Amino acid sequence: MKFYKLLHKALTTDNIDEKETLCHQAMEYCNIDSKIEDDNTPIEIFKSPSYVSICNIVSFRELPRRRDFTNDKGLATLLHSITHIEYSAIDLAIDAVYRFRDMPISYKIDWLEVAFDEIRHFRMLNGILKETGFKYGDFPVHSSLFDISMATAGDILERMAVIPRHYEATGLDVNPKIIEKLRRIKTNPKIEATINALEVIYNEEISHVQKGDKWFKYICNQRDIDIHETFFEILKKYRLLNPRDINVEARLKAGFECRDITRLGAKKCP
Repeated sequence: MKFYKLLHKALTTDNIDEKETLCHQAMEYCNIDSKIEDDNTPIEIFKSPSYVSICNIVSFRELPRRRDFTNDKGLATLLHSITHIEYSAIDLAIDAVYRFRDMPISYKIDWLEVAFDEIRHFRMLNGILKETGFKYGDFPVHSSLFDISMATAGDILERMAVIPRHYEATGLDVNPKIIEKLRRIKTNPKIEATINALEVIYNEEISHVQKGDKWFKYICNQRDIDIHETFFEILKKYRLLNPRDINVEARLKAGFECRDITRLGAKKCP
């Protein structure tokens, strides 16, 4: 099977094992060929995400509230929501390779590596979720990440700005707060496993945001446009300019500069 056909199949299957196998096959192409030729596989704008056959998709407002994590069902609602983000992130990484075909081979390798990380994250969280008596698909989910990925399908610059540089970077802001909240509880033996998983995800997501930052800047330089103003123009276009608590340390590690970090809402940046 040819490279982009492999990726198309990986994007449309809901089987994690199959996604991983197909991504490994795609990576073999990258390790052999310094430039992968387009195999004439049409670039599709997908009407629904691959998890549509697993999950009940609802609006964000209809999602169950996550309040009490001291019992298995309460913890499961939290785990399920993060597991869903990781599942979505698998397809986002694959789609970044499938859709933007003129990018260098190193770009393709970067995002396939991210897909492998996200698959591992999904399995790790879904394993803990099963220990609570639930599994992925047992709670309703929203399709916001899929929707924004299709909205940015026409421009790689917008995709890199919105997905890794905004949404994944926002995960770096939120993750430590969830960990801290769970540390204060520790009444459920599965909470420690959840904390450990979130710490692994946090550390590895920094590199994912870093890759998005690298390729966003690469494209800005190619187009000879201002990196900083372009980023904020894109956030404004998609109504994503909402001041928030910023994880300055993680954002700096991921490649952000203080001028952007303070503009995003941080009170100070060393």
